[in-house]
Amino acid sequence: DPERDTAELLKSYMANFDPSFVALRPTPEQLPQVAKDFKIYFKKVEGKTPTSYTLDHSAGSFTFDPQGRVRLYNRYGSGAQALAEDVKILLK
Repeated sequence: DPERDTAELLKSYMANFDPSFVALRPTPEQLPQVAKDFKIYFKKVEGKTPTSYTLDHSAGSFTFDPQGRVRLYNRYGSGAQALAEDVKILLK
């Protein structure tokens, strides 16, 4: 959410996973193209007040190769076993 997710907030959030992780933070103008490029769904859902909106969105993680290419998309909730099997295939 480019309106609420500041660079500082995202840096703190990503550090919960690994301090070397970097969050992607497009501008509101860049967001539609980034979502299209990564095949991600998002939609702003208005709340009862202007600041109480939510964002519906895809949930998952990407695995990149050393050249920075997306090699794997892991849907949220797929489980560790499914991810491990996919990574094994990539490593062959």
